[in-house]
Amino acid sequence: MAEPTSQHSSRLALLDPTVVRGVIVRLRLTHLLGRFPERPIWALFMFINGFITIGILAGVAKVSHTPFVFPSLGPTAILLFYTPLSPTASPRHTLYGHAIGILCGYGSLRLVGLHHVPAAVGTNVDSRRIMAAALSLALTAGLMILLKAAHPPAGATTLIVSLGIVTKPFYLLIIEIAVALLVGQGIAINRLAGLDYPLWAKRLEAAPASQPTPSGCSEHATGTLKLRKQ
Repeated sequence: MAEPTSQHSSRLALLDPTVVRGVIVRLRLTHLLGRFPERPIWALFMFINGFITIGILAGVAKVSHTPFVFPSLGPTAILLFYTPLSPTASPRHTLYGHAIGILCGYGSLRLVGLHHVPAAVGTNVDSRRIMAAALSLALTAGLMILLKAAHPPAGATTLIVSLGIVTKPFYLLIIEIAVALLVGQGIAINRLAGLDYPLWAKRLEAAPASQPTPSGCSEHATGTLKLRKQ
């Protein structure tokens, strides 16, 4: 049985190349859309943008001998350029999310006494390392919810720290600086595309005015309506 058109369209909403269309219009390259399908152009845009992003950070890392490139930058970059209008892709969520991951990862290491121990690779994973990794991820997930700063790639950041891959406090600061540079690129690209990408947090739309409850509604129905509004 074919699914309803509305449901099918909503599932494809994330596959709309809004950023690419905006950039092409701003750069006056709309003739490309007449000659080539949108999806290959979009794929090329993501390829170039991802290559430039990591290339620049890798260059900085090489010159400064610091970990400006780390695995969770990849999913963050894709989130910022693939679904830029998602709340989790806003600068606030991105910066707060990775900061939470860093703090929870390092805090978990210190709690179990592994902050000066080499990284867990292969057979070096013991019960304390497992506790640090599990605790760091659990704390990161919980705090992101409490602080309303959900950013899924931060889950990888906290594991990078709690597994001992990056543990020096100065390097942890470098990780956050790298995230900030990536956010700056996200702002520049998405604003160039004409998107209403936030400079900090996504603006909340005003809630619609509540409708009066019909006089004929039963007490049970009224209670149900109140619960739905909460």
